[in-house]
Amino acid sequence: MDTCDALVVGGGPAGSSCAWKLRQHGLAVTILDKARFPRDKVCAGWITPAVVQTLQLDTAAYASARVLQPITAFRTGLIHGGELETRYPSAVSFGIRRCEFDHYLLQRSGARTRLGEGLKSLQRRGRLWIVNDAIETPLLVGAGGHFCPVARSLGAKLGASEAAVTAKEIEFEMDAQQLAACPVRADTPELYFCRDLNGYGWCLRKGNYLNIGLGRAGHEGLAEQLRDFCDFLRQRGRIPGNIPERFHGHAYLLRGISRRTLLADGVLLIGDAAGLAYPQSGEGIRPAVESGLIAAAIVAAAGGDYCEQRLQGYRERLNARFGTDASPGADRVPGFLRKRLAQALMGNRWATRRVVLERWFLRAQQPLLDQA
Repeated sequence: MDTCDALVVGGGPAGSSCAWKLRQHGLAVTILDKARFPRDKVCAGWITPAVVQTLQLDTAAYASARVLQPITAFRTGLIHGGELETRYPSAVSFGIRRCEFDHYLLQRSGARTRLGEGLKSLQRRGRLWIVNDAIETPLLVGAGGHFCPVARSLGAKLGASEAAVTAKEIEFEMDAQQLAACPVRADTPELYFCRDLNGYGWCLRKGNYLNIGLGRAGHEGLAEQLRDFCDFLRQRGRIPGNIPERFHGHAYLLRGISRRTLLADGVLLIGDAAGLAYPQSGEGIRPAVESGLIAAAIVAAAGGDYCEQRLQGYRERLNARFGTDASPGADRVPGFLRKRLAQALMGNRWATRRVVLERWFLRAQQPLLDQA
């Protein structure tokens, strides 16, 4: 029987960040993931300077062998509407490839890994968890994304019963012909919002790679909306005409909308497993990283006693950091006003910069996480 102080189920940014910090506190950590890394991960793929600082990334070392594209501007607008370009004097985000970023964090965590192995069985024996009849641990951290099996063990009803955001996207390396036909600048991601403000599409270049996708609240009509968005990009001459046809989908929950149980005796949920994506932008990387670090701090303070009462501070710190309710969204605005609101936001340079970009997407108003 393999033993560890903590078993993290999921090797993405949430799980790797949590394991990294737990290792700094002297715990023996194992990461279990059904995938083998590096692995493809559907995601638009950019991080803010806050993530870079929180993770203490050596940007020079990272960029020496991986994509770390400085982002200094955004092109924004409505699908089939007007466009604005907003520029900044220095990098406000960085484009990454998730296959590289996640693998780097996993390796840096220093945790033992069991890759290519999913969670197949879970039993509770006294104060210990027995996983796959092969691993014994007093602490289980669910970091397996929206469909995390640990979340299911805590009662999450995975699937259509949850009010999830669904997205479809693709990332591919452009050939010479496609490169010549793609005017999208690597330093300028393009964001185009649906007129009902219930979602947006994006087009992001990372060197020779192009990432295209669209996400919306709910799943009805997503395929049609995606086709319309790609047609719009082609009509505007933003993407090559012969992009791959097979887009990949994923789902996630927004903070304040998710009602998942976050903790119990000997178990915590972090990242998308806990439903922490920002409600306005849908970004999940920063909440994933921060929730993993918050969880690690609570675990370290528990001193080996992982009863639910000793872990309650995790919920309290999440509420203090991310709030308890989502900010008012388009679904709370009467339908006849959504188009006017969208036009007002996307057609005004001040609103685009200060509200849409700096508040919703860059989270410039939020201070760095206190890791004490």
